[in-house]
Amino acid sequence: MTVLLFDPLDPPANAWPEHSDARAYIEGIARGGVSAMVANVRTRWLALRSGARVFPVTVNQGEEGDSYVCLPHSAYSLYALRELELTDTGWLRPVLRLVVAAGERLLRAADSSRIVHIDNWLLSTNLHGDWDGGDIPAIRETVVQAFPDHMIAVRSIDGWSRPALLAAFRADDWLLLPSRQIWVTDDLAGNWAKRADTGHDRRIFRRGGLQAETLSALSAPDAERIAARYAKLYIDKYSRLNPAFTPAWIMMTHAAGIMRYHVARDTSGQIMAVSGTIARADVLTTPVVGYDMSRPVKQGLYRIACLLANEEAMTKGLRANSSAGAASFKRNRGARSVIEYTAFYTAHLSVKRRLTMRLLALALNLIAVPFVRKARL
Repeated sequence: MTVLLFDPLDPPANAWPEHSDARAYIEGIARGGVSAMVANVRTRWLALRSGARVFPVTVNQGEEGDSYVCLPHSAYSLYALRELELTDTGWLRPVLRLVVAAGERLLRAADSSRIVHIDNWLLSTNLHGDWDGGDIPAIRETVVQAFPDHMIAVRSIDGWSRPALLAAFRADDWLLLPSRQIWVTDDLAGNWAKRADTGHDRRIFRRGGLQAETLSALSAPDAERIAARYAKLYIDKYSRLNPAFTPAWIMMTHAAGIMRYHVARDTSGQIMAVSGTIARADVLTTPVVGYDMSRPVKQGLYRIACLLANEEAMTKGLRANSSAGAASFKRNRGARSVIEYTAFYTAHLSVKRRLTMRLLALALNLIAVPFVRKARL
């Protein structure tokens, strides 16, 4: 199988297949500029064609402090420290801080920010569509030749959405580092729609006087409002390591048909809650969630935002990947937990870098995964 790595702004002849669900997104990011689209990401943006499939690719040279969507140090160290601030772990907190500090030393020793990510959509959850991983060896060889001093990674790998893809990484000797616990729903009609909490969410929505709308057109003021609603929740409240989507990114993803934006407006037409969804193959996820955080909690605007996304998944007969966080909220609405991994390829690197990543993988699998499952976080 021929694998081609190229610049989407200057593609060679026949670089793009006749049909590509990723082309509009890859070209949109390339034209706008990565940091103008996702403000806290600095990376080189490329495309990789393998057969009829094209993947967005990011290349990092050692940047620090940017969003975790490109940097393992941000994902496994900086974000973990932020999670400890937000989660009540009691007497275990100082112990966990020491564990995270040890992990940070391993990440630095491995030079983990010198990295190429394949199929990286710059989202909290990268959906891999119908990719079964049969071409992983060919892709890996091409990327290693182009970037021999970079480790290679693919985020958002799990045994629920694409078990064949997970198995393909194992077969090709990639390291699987647990990244987080995510919440998934196989059958929205059976596992979500009939739940008491879901019924309560619907009643709150009906009584709130808001009007639901799936945006067919998107104005600049609405894009600004959506970006601000998202940022207030995921950047200001939770972590500045979450991807900081700009109004330009909101406009581009809507125009390209990559994202569908579902909003709830008040009587004046202002957006009070929003869910931005993306679906690939049979899975839907919601990279953009936001609401007016100045309103009283009893108005249930977060509930309404989540309701809008799950209604779309159910209507289309899709499975839902609800990402991480808000464990009890999602569990009470029929979701179950799955461990998500990032796959790393390091066999071409120095012994020091290989061994430190293997040690980190061992520690995460033996310590972090059992703790998360027991704590039901």
